Amino acid sequence: MLIFANAKINLGLFLTEKRADGYHNLETVFYPIHIFDVVEIIDDERTSCTIKGMAIPGEEHDNSCLRAYKRLQEDFKLPHQQIVLLKNIPIGAGLGGGSADAAFLVKLVNQKFKLGLTSLQMQDYAREIGADCAFFIENKPVFAHGKGDEFEPISLDLSTRFIVLVKPSIHVSTLEAYRNVKVKVPQVSLKDLIHLPLAEWKSQVFNDFEASIFEKFPQIDEIKTMLYAAGATFAAMSGSGSSVYAIFEQAVSLPALEKNHQVFYNV
Repeated sequence: MLIFANAKINLGLFLTEKRADGYHNLETVFYPIHIFDVVEIIDDERTSCTIKGMAIPGEEHDNSCLRAYKRLQEDFKLPHQQIVLLKNIPIGAGLGGGSADAAFLVKLVNQKFKLGLTSLQMQDYAREIGADCAFFIENKPVFAHGKGDEFEPISLDLSTRFIVLVKPSIHVSTLEAYRNVKVKVPQVSLKDLIHLPLAEWKSQVFNDFEASIFEKFPQIDEIKTMLYAAGATFAAMSGSGSSVYAIFEQAVSLPALEKNHQVFYNV
């Protein structure tokens, strides 16, 4: 059995507080987009994970899908499976690919082995893998707060807009991004700002990672500038980077950006 795991973008990201446990409290809006990995599980004599497509940094045993399956295996005595992961979502791009893969793996296992887990129960398992992992269980736009794992549904539909995603050949370490960021309590919550007209987002909706990331990687800042020059209504870096998305009112072509970067249209 297989399942398609989609990416997400962050519509704004406010880092509001450094927590005693070392994490940060934040505000963001997670919005699903149409770039997909493929996750498959196959009966096998041992539990393993085979990765195809893009290579994933790190050790195999630390792969998010394998960790999610072994966690479920502990509670439900599941048989061995070979996990086959076809990577297409850019890595180190702030798109939540690893979290999506693990969450959709949980949903796939629940379906194949008829575990009967509720959405809330699957979210609890997903939270053990990563802060934003639980979002992909429901996979609908949400206002996220806390560590990024507490959700409130929001009414937000960008399907009539044209969203472009640009991924430079830069990998931004999440650990590095958090190390250099400055926290502050926003005057107005992103929960309210996201309901402003889209034309007002440029002056109101921000990603707090951008200041330090753009200083170190000015190429990412340049991409955002080029997207606005091309007529974007709103553009921002997603998550801790390095990808930048833009929302246009109509379809566009960006050959100048295609020369040096991956460009995904109408995601």
